Amino acid sequence: MPIRPEDRPRYGAGWAALSRRLRFERAGGRCECDGRCGSARHPGQERCAAVHRDAHPVTGSKVVLTVAHLDRVPENLNENNLMAMCQACHLAYDRDQHTATRAGRSGT
Repeated sequence: MPIRPEDRPRYGAGWAALSRRLRFERAGGRCECDGRCGSARHPGQERCAAVHRDAHPVTGSKVVLTVAHLDRVPENLNENNLMAMCQACHLAYDRDQHTATRAGRSGT
């Protein structure tokens, strides 16, 4: 997901390299979501089949692999708190936070 300019300092100087390593080395360019996004696209513990730059297996859109903070705290760069997700899973995972932000409330 694009980082808002005002939030960029929260991610730290090494964020770009960490994000790239997690997405392409640890995750092998594939979404790591195991269903925790709540999407019906891959129920249960199945790993999402979306691959970076390929057509999404469900939506057909070009996949952009992102990194989600599972606790939704950008300062927490613990790798156990980070998961490579396709944009569809990331948006679904953060749905409540995005809804709160649009309504003018904090989503964390």
